[in-house]
Amino acid sequence: MTRRPSSLPRILRNIVVSLLLVVVVPSALSVPAPPRSPDGSVQVPAFGMMPQLVFASDTPTSKLGALFTPSVIADLKDLHAGVALAISDFSPERAQLVRELTAADVPVTAWLVLPAEQGYYFNVSNAPEGAARFSQFRAWTAAQSLHWSAVGLDIEPKLDELQGSKWHMAWTIFRRAFDSGRVQRAREAYASLIRTIQAAGYTVQTYQLIFLTDGRRAHSSLLERTLGLVDVHGDDEALMIYSSFNHAAGAALIWAYGPEAQTVAVGSTAYAGSPDLDARYPPLNWDEFSRDLWVASHYSPRMVGIYNLEGCVQQGFLPRLKTLRWDQSVTIPAAHVKMVIHFRHFVFGVLWIASRLPWVLALLLVAILGFIWRRRSLRRLAEQSPAAGGIQGTSTNP
Repeated sequence: MTRRPSSLPRILRNIVVSLLLVVVVPSALSVPAPPRSPDGSVQVPAFGMMPQLVFASDTPTSKLGALFTPSVIADLKDLHAGVALAISDFSPERAQLVRELTAADVPVTAWLVLPAEQGYYFNVSNAPEGAARFSQFRAWTAAQSLHWSAVGLDIEPKLDELQGSKWHMAWTIFRRAFDSGRVQRAREAYASLIRTIQAAGYTVQTYQLIFLTDGRRAHSSLLERTLGLVDVHGDDEALMIYSSFNHAAGAALIWAYGPEAQTVAVGSTAYAGSPDLDARYPPLNWDEFSRDLWVASHYSPRMVGIYNLEGCVQQGFLPRLKTLRWDQSVTIPAAHVKMVIHFRHFVFGVLWIASRLPWVLALLLVAILGFIWRRRSLRRLAEQSPAAGGIQGTSTNP
């Protein structure tokens, strides 16, 4: 009687197939699938109407007068556009500009930021400072009799914490990858801050990086733990989908991430001021900018954010926006679509596996042990087979 090989390899095969289904199927669904032409391109239909445009501005106080000239304010009024103004200080000059914009019927969003030494952007590392900043903002608003259409929280990494040698950066990321308590405390702190802002009568906007949506799909907090992002929701979430960081993908980025955004923000239209960065990531030109606006308006018909006002003024975009037709559809080339799909699959896979690394390693160990088990089982079967026995029986010693 021959012994049957162990069923362990079959079990392992089923486990591996199940793992692949868990990883591959959700990642395949992570990108929308509207009708595509035979060549793989995507046609994004026109929305037909201009959404409200909100221009972000983080100009220093000393340069506000040079940026917000009477003609620029008139252009903003003609476009029925708003401004998200970075509140980098609580100066009388900044307050005066808010009053001028309000008087011209240009709604102003208070884009809250922190002093540079506290990280500027809101993130896991500075939740207490964020709450203190809003208290200062409320006092300044009351003292200056200012009116706001909304309050915005810009959640981005505190990059100076990741500076230094490669070993220092790697150790920082590794150490944070296992600190889930830090993320949970930040989520609770920012949720409390948002409730406080809402209780004060303001609509709360949160500005998030696009990768946060990949983390949500992978049910992973890895980006929050390592980069300091915070997955919190206000009344409106704007995804910063800036194709200037990947001109090759173009509007395919908006096609891929737009369906997951309440509001789409496009950009960037301005130079960073660094020769190296500007060479690698030049600002959007008019053709790219108008294309991104058309695609963004399809997914975000109520409002589209623009980063930033400074670049639009420098490149003369405001007058051209007055005559821009909003009934233009956009064809996204197949190569761009394929590039973004592969990119999102890669990001999803990395987040999914990294967040479940102990289980993946355990599965890999079980697979290795199963392979060894199977090899030994096959070897024993070969030794016990009749053919093997016949050969052994006819063998003679020399």
